[in-house]
Amino acid sequence: MITALGFDADDTLWHSETIFEDYHRRFRELLARYHDPKTVEAALYATEMRNLDLFGYGVKSFALSAIETAIDLTNGTIPADELRALIHGAREMLAHPVELLDGAAETVAALAADYRLIVITKGDLRHQERKFQRSGLATHVPHCDVVSEKDNATYARVLARHQIAPEDFLMVGNSMRSDILPILELGGHGAYIPYPLIWAHENVPAPVDCPRFHALANLRELPALLARLRSA
Repeated sequence: MITALGFDADDTLWHSETIFEDYHRRFRELLARYHDPKTVEAALYATEMRNLDLFGYGVKSFALSAIETAIDLTNGTIPADELRALIHGAREMLAHPVELLDGAAETVAALAADYRLIVITKGDLRHQERKFQRSGLATHVPHCDVVSEKDNATYARVLARHQIAPEDFLMVGNSMRSDILPILELGGHGAYIPYPLIWAHENVPAPVDCPRFHALANLRELPALLARLRSA
């Protein structure tokens, strides 16, 4: 029986990818006189993937990769004021207000009475903790675990620390790679709620014929899913 729920944060509880998409747009515009948009995006993604093991996830690592890409694509000739614009854009992303997804506040509040709730998110520690506190959800969610990666080993450690058996746990998120597949492999449940935008790195196929995989249209459908699972 499900006794605990894990929530991804970015693009599950609050908007994030739209903020990254705006930076991407400005980045393409900044480099438009050097290269076409497709070349710029491909180069940026390749740099992000190359730096991922060292820099991790989040705005700061993304901004470093953007700066490196801009230097590479201009053969080191990009002016200092344009590099400064990239840094300024990252500052804006870090200071952006937390905008909850529709139904997030009500759903979390409704489920808090019957389930243990945990936010499990990856990214920059300081930024994610600040967003969590600004979200207003801490009233109902006592724990926010910021991790460097979301894989089987990480989820196993988090569940062990909170003394939760995988079969009693359901993870809610918008990334098949990070939020759903690892917890299914551990024997838990995964509720996938797609977001209109998704980073290519997180976009992998859904599992086939797995009864513990649940596809939902939005967060408001989560209580009904849990009711069905409880009565099954």
